[in-house]
Amino acid sequence: MPITEVGGHRFKISHLDRVLWPQTGTTKAELLHYYATVGEVMLPHLRGRQVSFVRTPDGVEGQRFFQKRPPAGTPDWVTVAETVRNSGETMEQVQVDDLATLVWAGNLSCVEIHTHQWLADAPGTADRLVLDLDPGPGRTVVDCCRVALLLRDRLAEDGLTSWAKTSGSKGLHLLAALRGASPQSASDYAKAVARELETRHPDTVISRMTRADRTGKVFIDWSQNAARKTTAAPYTVRARETPTVSTPVSWREVAAAERPEHLGFTIADVPGRIAVDGDLMAGLLDPGSAGALPGS
Repeated sequence: MPITEVGGHRFKISHLDRVLWPQTGTTKAELLHYYATVGEVMLPHLRGRQVSFVRTPDGVEGQRFFQKRPPAGTPDWVTVAETVRNSGETMEQVQVDDLATLVWAGNLSCVEIHTHQWLADAPGTADRLVLDLDPGPGRTVVDCCRVALLLRDRLAEDGLTSWAKTSGSKGLHLLAALRGASPQSASDYAKAVARELETRHPDTVISRMTRADRTGKVFIDWSQNAARKTTAAPYTVRARETPTVSTPVSWREVAAAERPEHLGFTIADVPGRIAVDGDLMAGLLDPGSAGALPGS
């Protein structure tokens, strides 16, 4: 079994030729290469945050599971932090704070990486607002783009600057940096904004969880701001039919999108985008971009 060294840490890697995406023939080696390549821009969005993984050890068409606790055999150099659950019990979770941990996780076929909207050392403070736009039957990511522009302008009315990324699935995510918010206040605010947009645009927007009502509309999922929820991290690969990526996009791209494929990016596309544009979501990491929620 080969040994690799990343950032001064040595660990075994295995089954590099295993095909994780049968439709495209994409292997674990290609997944590891992608994460190693984008690590410089991805890690700032992960560092200091507890993560959950979607693991697909037999490939995306085989068994998959959502893992919150550290995998068996987690090396002692991997940062692990405790969180207190609603029940009062504590639970350990991994933090992907460095490139070695990112590559180690990829070697375990941790295809997807999801983060909370708070830092591990401040679990009572939400520093991110997230709105997940999900197209209902008859709608696509292009329709999500139109709603995203409405949301961007609505958040700006409250002094919040937002950034967009594809979900890597069917929709879009909008994120804004927050200052001095609790997970509950962030969730309440996101719900209020989603309901307001639904009231203004009832033919195209829905904020209610009822799936049967989503046909022909874009669902604004505000619930991912709850303290217990996680969201796909910027630049994470998704365990879909092909190795799509949750990819930061510019507002110009959002406004110009006319077909779903205009916002469909895979591990083959993203490194080139970064080489040209850098991290299109870098502003989210700037402390000066954080805004306060109304009334706080």
